[in-house]
Amino acid sequence: MSTTFTIGELAHQTGTKAETIRYYEKIGLLGAPMRSAGNYRVYSEADAQRLRFVRRTRELGFSIEQIRELMAFSSHGKSDCSTVDNVVKSHVEDIEGKIRDLQALRNELARMISSCPGGNIAECRILDALDAPESVH
Repeated sequence: MSTTFTIGELAHQTGTKAETIRYYEKIGLLGAPMRSAGNYRVYSEADAQRLRFVRRTRELGFSIEQIRELMAFSSHGKSDCSTVDNVVKSHVEDIEGKIRDLQALRNELARMISSCPGGNIAECRILDALDAPESVH
């Protein structure tokens, strides 16, 4: 006999809120679950595994569309894995861009802090810099 779960049990087992599970069903990342005689959702171990995959890829920052692509690739076991590699490489490039942006932000904020001579709020250069119109590069 196979193991089945209610939405509450699945939520607890995977650390996912029930409303998130229902959202993933709505957008098609999880299939429509079986229903009990009382019309309650009933999930299988395969559903739990798929949800764990979705959660892990979300934790790694993959977009919903990228997750759809990765899940579609998983059903083509004999295909060349370069298609998966390309999705992941694209995601890594996005991450590297975000890292560059965050480093630039850190540097700008550090510059603001280092230019602050102290004193009172009325003379705060950081607040002045944040209130200034954005410069054109």
